[in-house]
Amino acid sequence: MQKAGGARESIAADKETAMESCIFCGIQAGTIPSARLYETDNLYAFLDIAPANKGHALLIPRTHCADILGVDPALGREVLEAMQRIARAVVSVTGARGFNIIQNNGRVAGQEVDHLHWHIIPRFERSEMPLWKQGAYESQEEMNRLATAIRVQIGI
Repeated sequence: MQKAGGARESIAADKETAMESCIFCGIQAGTIPSARLYETDNLYAFLDIAPANKGHALLIPRTHCADILGVDPALGREVLEAMQRIARAVVSVTGARGFNIIQNNGRVAGQEVDHLHWHIIPRFERSEMPLWKQGAYESQEEMNRLATAIRVQIGI
């Protein structure tokens, strides 16, 4: 049986290993080159090397966390302010007519790098980048049952 302190040390060691092998940690630390757009003590933004459209930016927290469930919620305001500044600049410089902000969690959701990041993607009139296909519930009752189960899980 492992003591609580040992478990914390194991988690810290796992996080350190993840940070050492994380490409985004290397980018924000400056050991991997990037086209920097914006930075603060907590955030770093750069152009994606495989953009959906030219001007496609990535915003990451400097502190390594795999996904949205691991980030400190106190960072929220700073993230929103950074997204607004970056999106305005990207739209202005590229002449885009709009933009998407996308954040994926887990491989099945499209996350390819295990470091929380937001995509800021400029969109143009004749963009070939598709949006997702909309689905439907079988009935209003099915939708209501799912909503109830989610509310119970949330605790409201």
